[in-house]
Amino acid sequence: MSTSSKPHEIVERALELSTADGCVVIADEHSTANLRWAGNALTTNGLTRGRTLTVIATVDGKEGTASGVVSRSAVTAHELEPLVRAAEAAARGAGPAEDARPLVEAGPVSEDFTDEPAATTSAVFADFAPALGESFARARAGGRELYGFANHELSSTYLGTSTGVRLRHDQPNGTLELNAKSPDRSRSAWAGRATRDFKDVDPAALDAELAKRLAWAERRIDLPAGRYETLLPPTAVADLLIYQLWSSSARDAAEGRTVFSKPGGGTRVGDTLAELPLTLRSDPNEPGLESAPFVIAHASGDDASVFDNGLPLGATDWIKDGRLDRLTTTRHSAELTGLPLAPAVDNLILDGGGERSLEEMVAGTTRGLLLTCLWYIREVDPASLLLTGLTRDGVYLVENGEVVGEVNNFRFNESPVGLLQRASEAGRTEKTLPREWGDYFTRAAMPALRVPDFNMSSVSQGV
Repeated sequence: MSTSSKPHEIVERALELSTADGCVVIADEHSTANLRWAGNALTTNGLTRGRTLTVIATVDGKEGTASGVVSRSAVTAHELEPLVRAAEAAARGAGPAEDARPLVEAGPVSEDFTDEPAATTSAVFADFAPALGESFARARAGGRELYGFANHELSSTYLGTSTGVRLRHDQPNGTLELNAKSPDRSRSAWAGRATRDFKDVDPAALDAELAKRLAWAERRIDLPAGRYETLLPPTAVADLLIYQLWSSSARDAAEGRTVFSKPGGGTRVGDTLAELPLTLRSDPNEPGLESAPFVIAHASGDDASVFDNGLPLGATDWIKDGRLDRLTTTRHSAELTGLPLAPAVDNLILDGGGERSLEEMVAGTTRGLLLTCLWYIREVDPASLLLTGLTRDGVYLVENGEVVGEVNNFRFNESPVGLLQRASEAGRTEKTLPREWGDYFTRAAMPALRVPDFNMSSVSQGV
């Protein structure tokens, strides 16, 4: 075997080398293509490619089954057996794994399991790059400067187990972040998009959106901290609800440690969380947001278990018509809590039943704030899921259906659970790029939300 061996061959060889009672091998092939620009000019572009191999060994003992996990990149033929032995040694040196369950039994084998991994190239920008260049010219003529980057990743994951599981998933993932600034850098506006292939991204439309926002910012209005009717755009809603999803472990809730814990014991599954008929859901087959249809777990935690690798994933409603329907569970935590099995899925959609665009919601606002995005989100109190963070790249005052100027930035203190309870309107659901969590979670579709009393706790001096 050489360093150029096919991923499925590496998986099979690692399984052959294993002497443990059970073994899971995950080979991840990654390739990226990127563009960066500043001051209306392309600055860099690049291509990368790499491989990461994860070996999970399980060892049965009198007190239970232990697991050991070792991951390494760029594993050569000579390093494969030491990697397998290291995972086995880690398992034998560990105590029984609390989440231990029998490894998932084999189902249908992925038809492309033995095929070469998919890879991205600079060709993914064939249409986007010329359109971006035209946007540079328009921005220069309009007296604004464009900064940003475009990144496309393609990951092929091969999963094999000693119980016969042989699965593969190819995941494309593209992100575009674009900033427009005034020449004196006193005004800034941001727009972002998530895409699978950059065929649905229009730099001219984004530049026009940013030009409009910079024009709004020509008039500056200072406002004090306080509670304001606020329109949260889809990107801000995504950032808040992704954090909520990450905080929805059934076990943590059952142990009384989260906002989803019921006073006196148990969880809040079944409780009404929103007056609007909101449905928060995940679906690996959601058009345009497709994600892995089976569990891929490189490590165990509160909401993931290496023993669950290969479990099929399906559509899951986390909140259904305003009621809490599911919390994330592994096989282990589902048994502990008595809740249904509901592993995490790598996308998130909020359906609110609304039809109005953000622009139409602005037109229907008597007086309120319009946000661009949120930044530096951090948890303050897990018991209420109180979060704090900053607004960024444009907060605008709306009066009588029109944006009348830009106001100062704020620090906010809010819980996404509380926001869902108080939201008075949800707009049309659309694909969006989370600004804060875009490096980790990009597959989201959200509506804009109208919140009558969003808590801007203090004024921020950021741009």
